[in-house]
Amino acid sequence: MRPDAQAALAAMAQTDIRTTLGLRPLINVSGTMTVLGASIMVPQAIAAMAAIASEFVDMAELHQRASDGVAQATGAQAGFITASCASAITLSVAATITGERRLAIERLPDVRGLRNEVLVQTGHLVGYGASLQQTIEMTGARVVPVGTVSMAQPYQLDEAIHEHTACAVFVVSHMTVQYAMLALEQVCAICHARGIPVIVDAASEYDLRGFLARGADIVVYSGHKFLGGPTSGIVAGRADLVRAARAQNHGIGRGMKVGKETIAGVMAALQAWELRDAAAIRAREDAALALWQTHLQGLVAVQCLRVDDPTGNPLQRLRVHVHPASGWNARSLADALAQGEPSIRVRDYQTDLGYFDLDPCNLHDGEAPVVAHRLGALLGKTG
Repeated sequence: MRPDAQAALAAMAQTDIRTTLGLRPLINVSGTMTVLGASIMVPQAIAAMAAIASEFVDMAELHQRASDGVAQATGAQAGFITASCASAITLSVAATITGERRLAIERLPDVRGLRNEVLVQTGHLVGYGASLQQTIEMTGARVVPVGTVSMAQPYQLDEAIHEHTACAVFVVSHMTVQYAMLALEQVCAICHARGIPVIVDAASEYDLRGFLARGADIVVYSGHKFLGGPTSGIVAGRADLVRAARAQNHGIGRGMKVGKETIAGVMAALQAWELRDAAAIRAREDAALALWQTHLQGLVAVQCLRVDDPTGNPLQRLRVHVHPASGWNARSLADALAQGEPSIRVRDYQTDLGYFDLDPCNLHDGEAPVVAHRLGALLGKTG
């Protein structure tokens, strides 16, 4: 093993809390995945959480300060911090059903007499460890699919709107159908002409301002993915809908509430996001991609190419096509990487198509050479 890879493994063994907890160390080249702990929390968020942990605060005041911070970062009228992006979807949908009416909030998921239908393009009905449909229907709402899995037309959305429609949900994700769906601007134009608000699920997106600028009424983000905050969800948008979403903490949102540590951590992560050195981050990611490409070049059994993020985030991944001549297929090679020590987790959504991706966004110093060495060793290149 190369000296830099050996040094990285030695450092991990000496300082890794996972070993103390009896957990397997792993290297994440899959991405900001909840199943792997999402992302590396930024130091500012860790410090803020530790600083507020031993203090008492007025939670209403803290929520207001957080609302101001979300508004500043996103251009929204107001913001709200909740337990996760999935809970942010649930609470935002609930907000469009109940408004701020306390009795209606306390009655959910009983939606009798309330607008309770939620429009979603069929190609957007994704799963992300749970079902989007279930996430919405926890409110008592009923999902109304629009179009087919391969196409949605403006008239299909327009004619799905009636007196029982509460809102529409638009999903931005690599998991949605990436063609022949209605664009956000089309969805907003059709819905707004009929007085229907639009909620955008932008859990993993870098763009904190664009979706509101394009017409969305509410946008929800993960606080613990690219932002590098604690596990959380962010609701940003129209002040009346944000207030109604937060008011769900008196109802179905009670089990989704967050403590002062999470709110402070997200506020710090939002501030750090605005001050980050994006060019330096991208340069570090490019260096890892270049290292992997160099290490694998010349192996006839694999082909590597850089691919852009499918939803437009400013990052690239390395796509590794695995050919039978290697003695592996994409699935078996991904599994072998995961079973090693440390476990290396690749982005393996499409191994059935013969490839997996390597994502450089969540690497600790010294981990990129470990990944390169392990790949080379398994594929017969030990240099």
